[in-house]
Amino acid sequence: MTRDLRVCFVGDSFVAGVGDPEHLGWTGRLAAASEGAGLPLTRYVLGVRRQTSAEIAARWAAECAPRLTGDWEARVVLSMGVNDTTEEDGARRLDLARSVAALGEVLDGAATRGWPVLVVGPPAVADEDHNERTAALDDRFARTCTDRGVPYVPVVRTLVADPTWMRQVAAGDGAHPGAAGYALLADLVRPHWQEWLAGGR
Repeated sequence: MTRDLRVCFVGDSFVAGVGDPEHLGWTGRLAAASEGAGLPLTRYVLGVRRQTSAEIAARWAAECAPRLTGDWEARVVLSMGVNDTTEEDGARRLDLARSVAALGEVLDGAATRGWPVLVVGPPAVADEDHNERTAALDDRFARTCTDRGVPYVPVVRTLVADPTWMRQVAAGDGAHPGAAGYALLADLVRPHWQEWLAGGR
């Protein structure tokens, strides 16, 4: 029997694929790869620019419920955090403890609803200090997921060291890459994505 798989990709502008002239982002590339491997799925992209983890935690359930509630296999991919570590007027937009709490809220809510979650860590931008703050958040996010038995894909340190990603981000708006950068991010996530999907419901 063919799996009726429906996945909500929840998060920020990177989930939305901002900057990709092909309008696929990393989520579209993952879905296309699964389709090519014989696993079609319905992909819902729920990324909102500039949103922090707290803002995402406040809206995710209401947006996912009409898309995932039903007699089919429902899953959530979550990626957020870069906007939390952005500094405005000398202060980060969301303090570390609130970021971690927001992640926990989403994970606990998904567990209550029976929706498996895969979390992809926040990526790198063109600002070195910003990336250091993001790396610290990445560590806390990873620990939060480990404590709940949720798979986590850290990407920020790999992307900081990748010349293609950093070159594309610098050439764009300082945050978002082009098509090659999103293809790279999809490649980083893909083995974890495949393992997660292979786990069944």
